[in-house]
Amino acid sequence: MIRDDIKAALITAMKGGDKAGTQTIRLIQSSIKNRDIELRTSSAKPDDDLLVTEVLQKMIKQRRESVEMYEKGGRQELAAAETAEIAVIERFMPAQMNEAEAKAAIGAVIAELGAASMKDMGRVMAEVKARHASSIEPARASALVKGLLA
Repeated sequence: MIRDDIKAALITAMKGGDKAGTQTIRLIQSSIKNRDIELRTSSAKPDDDLLVTEVLQKMIKQRRESVEMYEKGGRQELAAAETAEIAVIERFMPAQMNEAEAKAAIGAVIAELGAASMKDMGRVMAEVKARHASSIEPARASALVKGLLA
């Protein structure tokens, strides 16, 4: 499980004196804990690895947006710190599909649903997320779906 990998990595980072890695892994654990608390009242709980993957994807997206803003503002040192955090977070992400695999998977979903236009994008995205949430980033999946339906 991804949670176990994160706990083990935290211990390793603490023993190795990796302050930046320790801090980032603690942020990951905090975000996961917050998500667990949010889901306490929910009746449907997603698979644990899927939940952790969603949290990690959200954290990466936030940091990429921050990097972009810092670079526009000329704050390269802050952008570098965010990029380092992204690298730590990505270590725990499940293997992502490459471009060809992702297009094939999305093409199969489109064919199965009989989607023909951009009007069907919502249905296609819902099915892609249900099947491949951990292996395709939502933003990347959205771009591929738009490209295949256009």
